Amino acid sequence: MKSTKQLHQSVIDACKNNDAKAQMQLYDLYCDAMYTVALRYVKDSFTAEDVMQEAFIKAFKNIDSYKDEVAFGAWLKRIVINQSIDYLKKRKLELVSINEEITTVADDDNWNVAATISYQDIVNCIQQLKEKYRVVLTLFLLEGYDHGEISQILGISEVSSRTHLLRGKRQVQEQLKAVHHV
Repeated sequence: MKSTKQLHQSVIDACKNNDAKAQMQLYDLYCDAMYTVALRYVKDSFTAEDVMQEAFIKAFKNIDSYKDEVAFGAWLKRIVINQSIDYLKKRKLELVSINEEITTVADDDNWNVAATISYQDIVNCIQQLKEKYRVVLTLFLLEGYDHGEISQILGISEVSSRTHLLRGKRQVQEQLKAVHHV
């Protein structure tokens, strides 16, 4: 009997041979999770669906470049994140920091929240932020990217990434205080 990993690998191998049935299988396995990732960035369900579809198309076109060095889901997730950010850039949203505002940034590593506040409460607050803060917080907190990676992805400086993170965090804290009277 094949393990789940072997089963996934055989489906991936079939996709490399342009097997439409295998592509549909792979799509069915990952579409819900990848839609959720796209929605975190673009905030609109129809747009998230489009971004996810484009990411799958890109993944299937480039599936030969997938090596078993990372889990397929992680490889696909990175494509979805990049596709989401490309969408945001095309909309010409202000992702670049206003450099005049930046002098120095104090790192604030205190991310503790009250036990009564759920993960979903925090995600909901992040979704309410301005685009530039929301994208940086999502990449940093939810996806685990560091400031160097964020600066490369968004084409901003590391200082801007840290500034957006700090300002976004403060806004989330204020929203949580208002909602939970912390």
